[in-house]
Amino acid sequence: LRTLSTSDDVEDRETEKGRLEEAYEKCDRDLDELIVQHYTELTTAIRTYQSITERITNSRNKIKQVKENLLSCKMLLHCKRDELRKLWIEGIEHKHVLNLLDEIENIKQVPQKLEQCMASKRYLNATDMLVSAVDSLEGPLLQVEGLSDLRLELHSKKMNMHLVLIDELHRHLYIKSTNRVGQRNKEKGRISSLVKDASPVPLMDVTNLSTPRKFLEPSQFSTPGSTSMRETSLLEIKEDTELDPEENSAVFMGVLIKGLAKLKKIPETVKAIQDRLEQELKQIVKRSTTQVADNGYQRGENVSQENQPR
Repeated sequence: LRTLSTSDDVEDRETEKGRLEEAYEKCDRDLDELIVQHYTELTTAIRTYQSITERITNSRNKIKQVKENLLSCKMLLHCKRDELRKLWIEGIEHKHVLNLLDEIENIKQVPQKLEQCMASKRYLNATDMLVSAVDSLEGPLLQVEGLSDLRLELHSKKMNMHLVLIDELHRHLYIKSTNRVGQRNKEKGRISSLVKDASPVPLMDVTNLSTPRKFLEPSQFSTPGSTSMRETSLLEIKEDTELDPEENSAVFMGVLIKGLAKLKKIPETVKAIQDRLEQELKQIVKRSTTQVADNGYQRGENVSQENQPR
């Protein structure tokens, strides 16, 4: 229209009109050819568009229905709010009662499990189990009259538990560690008895033996890339249920100390160690003297010789 309106005269206008009509006819022919060539694609696109349109319409109808249902539910819930709150509170109460019943059932099995742990010397597990059970019996289950006997029994075991741990601690501090000295001494005696040598037997070298002080040296327990026992935190010490609990005395004593800490008996433990220190050291001297004397007698040493087993 802009081209035709800018024409100078009627002849130019007619010429321009004819050119435009020819261009329109060419465009229609090209469009028809393209439609013929792409008839399948056009049909598929139209069908897909119709399907999408139907799905959108159905979705809108469903969303409208869901909104109506939600409004209806909201009105019904508003009408029965008090009843639902009552049922909700009852559900919480029943759940709490079930938890208490499960806890009571587990606590009833504590004495038997405790005996098994004590027999296998899993003292840390036994301490955790005992402390948890006593806390439950004196806390949430305090009003349960049927557990009064079990409460007294476990409380009594908790009061005496630290005595067993202290005895085990002393056994590893003074007896098990010094047994290595006697054992190595006996092995040296057996080796020397097999060697037929008339020369005097040298004095026993104790610089390389595991004494209680050397027992905690980092060199005995540290490996490349690992921390020593002295650097290990007490919180990191755990019991290995697959290994012998007394295989590593340092770890075992750490377990005992951790158990005593859970029982809150560290002050009593320190006092017991201080009170029994002199007695235990005397026993070490007595046992060592007996072992050295017996070893010297077995090797046939004469009392008059220079290297007497004093």
